[in-house]
Amino acid sequence: MKKSIAVLAGAVCAAALLLPAAAQAQKSDVVIKNKSDWAIAQFFLAPVDTDEWGPDQLQEHVINTGDTFTLKSVPCDSYDVMLVDEDGDECVIGGVDICANDQGWVINNDDLLECQAASEGEEEE
Repeated sequence: MKKSIAVLAGAVCAAALLLPAAAQAQKSDVVIKNKSDWAIAQFFLAPVDTDEWGPDQLQEHVINTGDTFTLKSVPCDSYDVMLVDEDGDECVIGGVDICANDQGWVINNDDLLECQAASEGEEEE
């Protein structure tokens, strides 16, 4: 599955923490909190310098509204992230730095709607 880069202003990216370069060899557990009205059915990561998405991090899990999911031992790096909601809408966030043991991402309606609007705008061009 080829990845496409979409720009999403702030929201999800702001929730990701940045650590010093020395921490790059570490791994992190990342808690994803779904505070949107849509279930998150798939969650893909790809290092920013690659053209292919990795496997679905959720596997058989779904992050329902109000639920959390913990990604275990994610290598600290900069990733492009693709979320797919229950309707099959894709949301791509580029250049997210992942490395924080105590922090997580909160996904809300604004995040998903902004991302969907950005994707629709690209399709029209």
